[in-house]
Amino acid sequence: MSPILRLLLTLCGLTSLLAACETAPVSGRSQMMLVSENEERQMGLQAYREVLNKENLSSDGQTNALVEKVGRRIAAAAERPPGDLWRAPRFRWEFKTVDKNEPNAFCLPGGKIVVYTGILAITRTEAGLAVVIAHEVAHALARHGAERMSDQMVAQVGTAAAAVALSATVTGRSRTYLPAMMAALGAGATVGYLLPMSRAQESEADRIGLVLMALAGYDPREAVSLWERMRAASTGQKQAEWLSTHPSDSTRITDIRRWLPEAMKYYRPQ
Repeated sequence: MSPILRLLLTLCGLTSLLAACETAPVSGRSQMMLVSENEERQMGLQAYREVLNKENLSSDGQTNALVEKVGRRIAAAAERPPGDLWRAPRFRWEFKTVDKNEPNAFCLPGGKIVVYTGILAITRTEAGLAVVIAHEVAHALARHGAERMSDQMVAQVGTAAAAVALSATVTGRSRTYLPAMMAALGAGATVGYLLPMSRAQESEADRIGLVLMALAGYDPREAVSLWERMRAASTGQKQAEWLSTHPSDSTRITDIRRWLPEAMKYYRPQ
């Protein structure tokens, strides 16, 4: 490749990166996005179908109803953002409960929420479950999966090649990056890949989740109790894979306490 062509590609890449900047909800953090919302939703739907094909869904009517109820309230809050905190998502919400003794949950792009029964022993209450679901919906609102995938694209092929990758077809790009995207979207432990959210994204999802809880009529102060139980459950035991990349429980609780005044401004008990 000639030096001039290499320079042009690099400039094209930089221009594309600048054009692909977005702003995260609540925190206002700048994000780089090289994956479109349409692509992200397609990959999320494919990941969701794979999860449903591999896992056993719960047949417990009471448990399923609880997940549906909490999920619907959080989803409704996500669709009515106050002010300009975020853009209302165009999601087709679905809520599934997997009968598996694993403390896991995730929300895929497009609003596909999956909760594993193993986490219910820790959430215990409706509000405790709301902490978990709001956190996962926050990941989808902030497009953390697409952001993580964008980071991987740049890391793998460089800025100039990332610009070229932007011109690929949706089908081609989805096929190439689907395994990593599925993991980045939160279903990594299920589908056999590991590409965890960064700790910054996890903390950001905690912060956004507190606001979502408050808007849904759940007391965001319950998040402290939930993470204290999570810390107690993990003491002396091997940490679950989905928790291994998260901030430490102590750090998380400290941050949540710091963000509570912000969330409480939106809290109206229901």
